[in-house]
Amino acid sequence: MPVLEIALLRSFMEVARSGSISTAARQVGRTQSAVSMQMNRLEAIVGQQILRRTRGGVELTAAGDRFLVQAERILAVHDEALATLPGAGLHGLISFGCPEDYLTAFFPDLLKGFGARHGDVEIEVVCAPTTELHLQLQRRRIDLALISVPGEDASARILRPESFVWVANRPDPEVLRKDVVPLALSAPETLDHRAARSAMDQAGKPYRIAFASNGLAGLLAIARSGQAISVVTRSAVPHDLHIVEAGLPPLPGIGVTLAYASPNPSAATQAFGEFVADKLRSSATN
Repeated sequence: MPVLEIALLRSFMEVARSGSISTAARQVGRTQSAVSMQMNRLEAIVGQQILRRTRGGVELTAAGDRFLVQAERILAVHDEALATLPGAGLHGLISFGCPEDYLTAFFPDLLKGFGARHGDVEIEVVCAPTTELHLQLQRRRIDLALISVPGEDASARILRPESFVWVANRPDPEVLRKDVVPLALSAPETLDHRAARSAMDQAGKPYRIAFASNGLAGLLAIARSGQAISVVTRSAVPHDLHIVEAGLPPLPGIGVTLAYASPNPSAATQAFGEFVADKLRSSATN
């Protein structure tokens, strides 16, 4: 009877996540040819093609998608069993997705606290908007992500309530006196972009998208210049900028929650997720 070796499954997981044999090889500490041989061996064991070579790398076949679920389950049980042994600690690589504003506001303390407990766990951070993180989760490119959901989403397990705020270089910015208010917003599909435009439309306040930036640093830089008013989460407002309330419509609340790529996360991923959830819940009540 063929045996599914943990090393083969581990390499397969990295290939599925990265879509690249060479990237997976770096992650597992093997040569590219060695990982290619592992994947050929794994396909021989399962008796099906689970990877399809493309110009840009590799992608999972339908059989590969189904097998990935089982591989995740086996690895999760394997890692959990090892973690229960005397003297054993958590180890492995976690790929964590996070929007830039939450990364700035929460992640330094989270990383420091978790690293003090589990120094053998390596955390790779992918910074992207929530819409992109959903796609990364679906493709198994990241293990878990801190994402935003509308405040009225009752189905989400909200860990911490947040709110969008208008920010500028002063509490009463000059640009607010213009007939058409210039705004600096992120990509059109993001929650903050949609919330800002909806609030201005409902209030009947004329505005224009004067600047666009997919990064928090860009939005804050534009706000500092005094050329436009931007929108960020309240927790991400730096000390040198001001929240603008007078003369602008209120913005909606949102929620911060965690999303996992797999229903069977590794022991390290599950431990990190629980740590993040506990810290965010406690910070929300302080």
